[in-house]
Amino acid sequence: MSKPLALLFAVVGTLLLAGISLFIALRQPWLVLACCIVSLGFIGFGFVVKAKIRKRNSRP
Repeated sequence: MSKPLALLFAVVGTLLLAGISLFIALRQPWLVLACCIVSLGFIGFGFVVKAKIRKRNSRP
């Protein structure tokens, strides 16, 4: 995975996790739940992208 792409996933993932803490502090349970689902999906998508790039680069 290229460094800019990895940085993008790291920054957005961190912002989503920070959003969870913000919504907890604001006592917004629906937004906490939504942000949890989005952050889990985004982090999972990052792992999928990384695996596809690694698989594509290992082909002869």
